Amino acid sequence: MDPLVLAAATALVTAMATDGWQQARSGAVALWRRVHPERVTAIEAELGEVRTELLAAREASDAPAEEGLVADWQRKLRRLLAEDPQLAGELRRVLDEQWTPLLGAAERTTVDVIVQSASATGHGQVYQAGRDQNIYKR
Repeated sequence: MDPLVLAAATALVTAMATDGWQQARSGAVALWRRVHPERVTAIEAELGEVRTELLAAREASDAPAEEGLVADWQRKLRRLLAEDPQLAGELRRVLDEQWTPLLGAAERTTVDVIVQSASATGHGQVYQAGRDQNIYKR
């Protein structure tokens, strides 16, 4: 899964439950307008339905329903980027400038994209961790 798509879908769906949901919707609509202007009305309506479903899922503490909405938008965003790979930069901008700022501090950690890479040569060893790490040598 593309980390950008995963982060963007999570942020979009999560932002749809905030007071700034219309801003979140407008960011998504702008993406579709660039690739499929004929689908803008349908995307606007679908985002309204997502908000309704999301609020109901949160009211019922239904995490699987919320995860399902995120998965739906992952597929939609992945297809959109497949049709126009140049849109990735704009998606990153919308994620960073529109959707992420709508999230609370705890929710922002769910959309952070962390990429780690390392290489070792010879007898070198690499230790990487996203958080705590304990190394025991014998």
